[in-house]
Amino acid sequence: MLFNSFQYLLFLPSIVLLYWLGPKRTRNFLLLIACYVFYMSWKPIYGLLIFALTLVNYLMGILISRSQKHRKLAVIAAVAINLLTLAFFKYTYFLHDLATSVGTIFGAHLPAIDLKIILPLGISFFVFEFIHYVVDVYHGSKPIKSFWDFALFASFFPTQIAGPIKRYQDFIPQLASNVAKKLNLDMVQESAYLITLGLIKKILFADNLGIVVHSAFEHPELLSSLDLWLAVYAFAFQIYFDFSGYTDIARGSALLLGFKVPINFNLPYWSSSISEFWKRWHISLSTWLRDYLYIPLGGNRSSRFSTYRNLLITMILGGIWHGAAIHFAIWGFYQGILLVLHKEFKHWSDKSASFAKLKQSSLFHFLSIIVTFHFVCIGWVFFRTDTLSSAMLIIKRLLFLSQLQAAAGPFVLTILNTKESVVFLLLPILLGILILGQFISGMKQRIPAYLSFLNSSSIKKRWLVASALAITICLLVIFSPDYAPQFIYFQF
Repeated sequence: MLFNSFQYLLFLPSIVLLYWLGPKRTRNFLLLIACYVFYMSWKPIYGLLIFALTLVNYLMGILISRSQKHRKLAVIAAVAINLLTLAFFKYTYFLHDLATSVGTIFGAHLPAIDLKIILPLGISFFVFEFIHYVVDVYHGSKPIKSFWDFALFASFFPTQIAGPIKRYQDFIPQLASNVAKKLNLDMVQESAYLITLGLIKKILFADNLGIVVHSAFEHPELLSSLDLWLAVYAFAFQIYFDFSGYTDIARGSALLLGFKVPINFNLPYWSSSISEFWKRWHISLSTWLRDYLYIPLGGNRSSRFSTYRNLLITMILGGIWHGAAIHFAIWGFYQGILLVLHKEFKHWSDKSASFAKLKQSSLFHFLSIIVTFHFVCIGWVFFRTDTLSSAMLIIKRLLFLSQLQAAAGPFVLTILNTKESVVFLLLPILLGILILGQFISGMKQRIPAYLSFLNSSSIKKRWLVASALAITICLLVIFSPDYAPQFIYFQF
């Protein structure tokens, strides 16, 4: 059930009404049923998978908290069960192909896999939440007493498919507080703002840019260097609008039910370094990798070489988490190299007194943002392409501008007769409006100011808001593609 589908348009209000109008004592149980209906609407059989993993991790959490003798063995077993489940569904074909390639070198031939494995939606996200839970309980956090509360934490439908990755210490207390909570106008208005913003990002921006991106990356050899740069920029904004749009809808949906989930994006393309980028992009994953992979590996507690090794391992595994393919591993390795180079640059620049003054200038900060954005864009090439040969072809033309004009003519001019091209050509203006709106009302906790504006007694202001919403709906209808593409991160 896609967030941008008609089914969800009916599902969400129905659940919200049943949740708030039903008996308070049964709210959470009703929500749990709704979460399983939401997940099983795609493939009912996988409801058994998430239930089985929920039961195993709940029991493991109890065992870890109560048994001093077997707690270490229990946490290792719990993490292994989660990772093996993820590996079976997500990496079986990849590992088999890798083993086949290695075996061929030594003259061995492995039999083909006679299995039809379909990747369960959201498995990467809820497996990470399970690992977070058992590891935190092992380190002394209190386990969740109620199995039904734990099941709701694991299956909460707004974040079930593509995050953000929740921490149970933040989520579980809200289950108790929601029993006495009432739905109010502020919650509805803030939710409406977030959901509308998410739909704008997804339908108006990401889906239309996706058509351009797909055409460009399908035949990169036909495009000029300048056209390829345009296509890479388009994908950079497509994946941002797509994923942050999902997060906005997820946060808005959760808020309608009285829950707050983590912010996952904070204007990442305004970052002045790659390190800052990863503090702003997919924040829930970045912090998870830091807390449960980078720090356990040793973090930066040892030598510089060990720190850089830990960074590379973390980012490579983070890349493979995104997909079972070599190009995702290379994308992760590339990000790790950038982080290592940034640390080296910072180590050198901190020792230079003259350079320290330069770093404080506005010009240097602006140029740092531009340079960081382009390094990130080059990385997106590995993320988006399916083969290394295509990735290297695109990067070669991007860096060396080897072909400034394509034989078929400028790429953008070939799509001017489609409605999607209007959004594409107006991207800078629309992007500026959206970022301004985020600064005013969405980012850095400025939503309360927006809400106070909505709560004003002025009828004119309310009519203005209603008119803006009507215009937004018209734009979504006019510029929506002929089909509703799924969110990019659903495949992870």
